[in-house]
Amino acid sequence: MTHTHRTTTGRQLAMAEFTLDDIKRILRASAGVDEQTDLDGADFADTAFANLGYDSLALLELANRIEREYGIQIPDGDLEHTQTPREALAYVQARLAEVRV
Repeated sequence: MTHTHRTTTGRQLAMAEFTLDDIKRILRASAGVDEQTDLDGADFADTAFANLGYDSLALLELANRIEREYGIQIPDGDLEHTQTPREALAYVQARLAEVRV
């Protein structure tokens, strides 16, 4: 399902739902993937970012890319407090829901 929202500059964006695949895509593009990391594994969603090989800088880059792509503001440190991709997904979906109101 696609939604639209207006950014702080008044630009209207079409927004798709944010999914775990979006997190994987952004992690691959921003921080890369270690040879030992399996982003396509069944346990990806509930594996700690640290165990996937992503540190706080990688999560900061994830937050920055989400902000740019989805036109939302993520306060400093908020996304870094999530422990797993599933927690990050829930956080971003909540932020997107707030801007759609």
